[in-house]
Amino acid sequence: MDLWRRASGPWGEEMLVGVSWDLMWLAIFLAAGFVAGHALWAWRRSRVADDAGPAGVELDEPSSELPARIARHTLPSRIFHWTMAASMIALLATAFVPVLGWQFPWLTIHWVSGVVLLGTVVFHVVHAAGRGRFREMMTLGLSEGWAMARRATSVKAPPSPKPGKYPFDHRLFHHAIVVAGLTAIGTGALMTFRVDTWFWEADPYFLLPDGAWSTVYVLHGLSGVALIFLTAAHVYFGLRPDKIWLTWGMIRGWIGRDRYLEHYDPAKWAVGEAHAAPEGDDG
Repeated sequence: MDLWRRASGPWGEEMLVGVSWDLMWLAIFLAAGFVAGHALWAWRRSRVADDAGPAGVELDEPSSELPARIARHTLPSRIFHWTMAASMIALLATAFVPVLGWQFPWLTIHWVSGVVLLGTVVFHVVHAAGRGRFREMMTLGLSEGWAMARRATSVKAPPSPKPGKYPFDHRLFHHAIVVAGLTAIGTGALMTFRVDTWFWEADPYFLLPDGAWSTVYVLHGLSGVALIFLTAAHVYFGLRPDKIWLTWGMIRGWIGRDRYLEHYDPAKWAVGEAHAAPEGDDG
């Protein structure tokens, strides 16, 4: 399996121009293996838990001070999430589907989707910082992660403590997507100057020497390969029967009081009437 794609430079020297398409297939293979492996692990884990009997974890009693519906995602947050998701899927499709030989104006769609993704990220940073939750999401919390790992490897391990609004696995994924996403955005922004856009004509000599451009191409490709795996994992967990309520929360903006008490620590994520979501049809 080749790792890199190479081409001859203007002076006859060999240059790296990106990652091998074999890495794309490897990422797809690993994503499929992860999804199948986790689904099997979750099924076997549920069978073991059923045989072991109740876990002994008692749910907190509902409080009259808690609303029936607890707001989890604001409307701007939901618009950001689904816009980012659409732009990410468009970017991955236009980056790798042409390898299959499909002909369409993929380059224009690709860079426009990149501009949209950049805009959503800038909005998200400003919005999160303005609401004072930026530090909470960026703090990893290794002790919580260790407790979750112990519980995942053994049903005899004590249940991991209930988290605040953002559990450890959510924060871990967020950190991974930040690294891969910002690498793709930064390198993609540089590469945009080497193609014709609505704003400027291509400049093959823009800013960087040829050797540095090789690094830009490789980092862009590696981040794209990583995003294949991360996106597949995110979609898988979002559609799992035991996690689909989180997806509905991102669609509707709220979760039920029973889900809140089952999965979150009120001392770490305090809610009240101010967090009540409007009543209406559950859909």
